[in-house]
Amino acid sequence: MMGWLLINLSVLAKCIIEAKLSQSMILYQLFCGLYILDYFYYEEFMTSTWDIIAERLGFMLVFGDLVFIPFTFSIQGWWLLSNKVELTKAAIIANCLVFLIGYSVFRGANKQKHMFKKDPKAPIWGSPPKVIGGKLLASGYWGIARHCNYLGDLLLALSFSLPCGISSVVPYFYPIYLLILLIWRERRDEARCAEKYKDVWAEYRKLVPYRILPYVY
Repeated sequence: MMGWLLINLSVLAKCIIEAKLSQSMILYQLFCGLYILDYFYYEEFMTSTWDIIAERLGFMLVFGDLVFIPFTFSIQGWWLLSNKVELTKAAIIANCLVFLIGYSVFRGANKQKHMFKKDPKAPIWGSPPKVIGGKLLASGYWGIARHCNYLGDLLLALSFSLPCGISSVVPYFYPIYLLILLIWRERRDEARCAEKYKDVWAEYRKLVPYRILPYVY
């Protein structure tokens, strides 16, 4: 994450030096910067995520964190260095809304899960949490979709690419890659939970039928 931030800042410095700073670059830098700083501010919440619980420390996680994330998640910035994009006010407002909604869902869902694991009786959205089988949270975002945090993450990834416009698919590498990764991860997590929780998981699936996006998937 720090490597990603440093690469982005170097791209920003290049834009300023060459007097090429645009609204698109400002939006991209702002969204990514807030996302990365938020990651470190809520670093404790990582302890209850799939990366720590299920992935374990192996080649995929090490290579992904040290190489793949910083050098591919920054593609939008590199692309904007040589491609000028003029955004309308409507496009800027829409882009900001995508980021804010994505952040609210992503951070809210992860926070609810983490706080539930620390204190299963802590209220969620002002009400006592609904728990299936004494183990699975079915309140808040987790009562909307079984992996609602993935929806937030995808919206955030999309907000990082939208400042680049729609003239090229290259800046959309990150959200496209993340969509494939999260669907694959969601399928693996579903299988793991079905084996671990058995009847409790089946009951949870009936109560919360949607995987990531309500009424769609």
